[in-house]
Amino acid sequence: MGNPGRLASKAALVTGAASGFGKAIAETYAREGARVAVVDIDSDGAKRVASEIDGAIAVTCDVSKRADVDAAVAAMLEAFGQLDVLVNNAGWCYRNQPSLDVDEDAYDRVFDVNVKSIYHFTHAAVPHWRASGGGVMINIGSTAGIRPRPGLTWYNASKAAVNLMSRSLAVELAPDMIRVNAIAPVLGETALMETFMGVPDTPENREKFMATIPLGRFSKPADIANAALYLASDEAEFLTGVVLEVDGGRTI
Repeated sequence: MGNPGRLASKAALVTGAASGFGKAIAETYAREGARVAVVDIDSDGAKRVASEIDGAIAVTCDVSKRADVDAAVAAMLEAFGQLDVLVNNAGWCYRNQPSLDVDEDAYDRVFDVNVKSIYHFTHAAVPHWRASGGGVMINIGSTAGIRPRPGLTWYNASKAAVNLMSRSLAVELAPDMIRVNAIAPVLGETALMETFMGVPDTPENREKFMATIPLGRFSKPADIANAALYLASDEAEFLTGVVLEVDGGRTI
């Protein structure tokens, strides 16, 4: 018999899974035996990714809205009867610019999508986990919340909140056998790279930023997915409250 996979018998919900890090996490989890809910505000994108993953379901969800989040978890439980792993990956950022130029709507959105979404999913998932004997939450933070860059102050603050929320929830929920960890990626090769870089986004400016990463490259979706696989697996059963920097040494 072949290897059943590191996540065999588990069911995972991944937000922001229509592209980028989330798509890679969903695909990696499925490869390792998990049944996966591909959750995204982009309905067509979620359906496309789910159609390429055997047994996956697609769920349309605005993670900033409690009703959508509750419905996503309900759809997960209806489809699979369980929720073992929750990956809060969905995120948003405004274009790199002076902080005083960021309007209030953009400020609100970055905190609604990056931070309040975790509040909503915690309310939706924790009662189920308490009843079922435990679970795993993985939140995608950022090195921006550890070693911030100018022009992204409000985004940096939102990711610092994600990093700290993960550690605080880990302590609070440990008696329920609920593990909570975060992953802090460095700037990655995703659709948001141009947003993070700001204007001008030139090869020269990318090289300048890359020079601050000791291992000499940006992160790739597979880097984040592999870290998320480990944290979700039973191999990490004694890890909670960790903010795992997947950054090529950027935050040293």
